[in-house]
Amino acid sequence: MKISDIIASIGVIILLIAFLLNLYKKLSANSRPYCFMNFLGAGLCCYSSYLISFYPFVVLEAIWASFAILSFFKVPRGT
Repeated sequence: MKISDIIASIGVIILLIAFLLNLYKKLSANSRPYCFMNFLGAGLCCYSSYLISFYPFVVLEAIWASFAILSFFKVPRGT
């Protein structure tokens, strides 16, 4: 398994955990942890896509990570 595969796997796992926690109402989509998990997962997936030169996913994941980090800073503290 290549390093890009490991990084992508970790990123996808983080994204799926955030999704499942939200789906089962354990984590609000408006919470800071959810936004951070989306940022981290998308950022790792973006980097791994860059490592394998798969640029459509670099763009997709970079946009996802950008919106996630913007949401992170818009969420009031304590949520």
